[in-house]
Amino acid sequence: MRRTAVFLGAMLAASTALAQQPDRWERFVAAYDEADKVSPPLKHQIVFVGSSTIRRWDVASYFPDLKIINRGIDGTELSDALKYIDRLVLRYEPRLVVVYAGDNDIGGGKLSEQVSVDFERFVRAVQTRLPETRILYIGIKPSPLRWLQVDRMRLANQVIRTICERDDRLAFLDFDNLMLGWDEKPRRELYVEDGLHLWPQGYQLWTAVLRPYLVQ
Repeated sequence: MRRTAVFLGAMLAASTALAQQPDRWERFVAAYDEADKVSPPLKHQIVFVGSSTIRRWDVASYFPDLKIINRGIDGTELSDALKYIDRLVLRYEPRLVVVYAGDNDIGGGKLSEQVSVDFERFVRAVQTRLPETRILYIGIKPSPLRWLQVDRMRLANQVIRTICERDDRLAFLDFDNLMLGWDEKPRRELYVEDGLHLWPQGYQLWTAVLRPYLVQ
């Protein structure tokens, strides 16, 4: 009995300590909050949201003619974009949301099905508040670093594509084949040394394919 009580006490203490830990992403979201106070972005524009592939995209250089609000955060998952959706997306009342997330989810061990469920929840959260807003999901890219997980990534992409095909307000953009070489492996020239993030050639490819969707 005493051992059980000690064990339960330790579990409770661990749970309490975990709950008291500061949110991992709060400081990054708060930084965007502060930036908005200094220079409030226009509403009804385009919002980019997601992980480091979004955060590193210099949208002002690649899309100088468009008003784009970049709210990417390194290391985040789709569930994080959902958690902070009010502050990263909804407050701007965008006409279009471009999402790239899911890469870290699969890399961290999440099931493909969980990624697709999180996408559905994200869509529902946007459409509940902003029913006219369109959402474009960029499919999880194949990369040298995470090549062993590509099958799970493709499964998540397949399910999300099906979700998008059911709603005219949604679109799925697939870069899988475009980023593979003759050997059906990721083209190394598109990636920086870490084998995960995009080199300028990668962003140039993404920009060229994405642009027609942004100007509609």
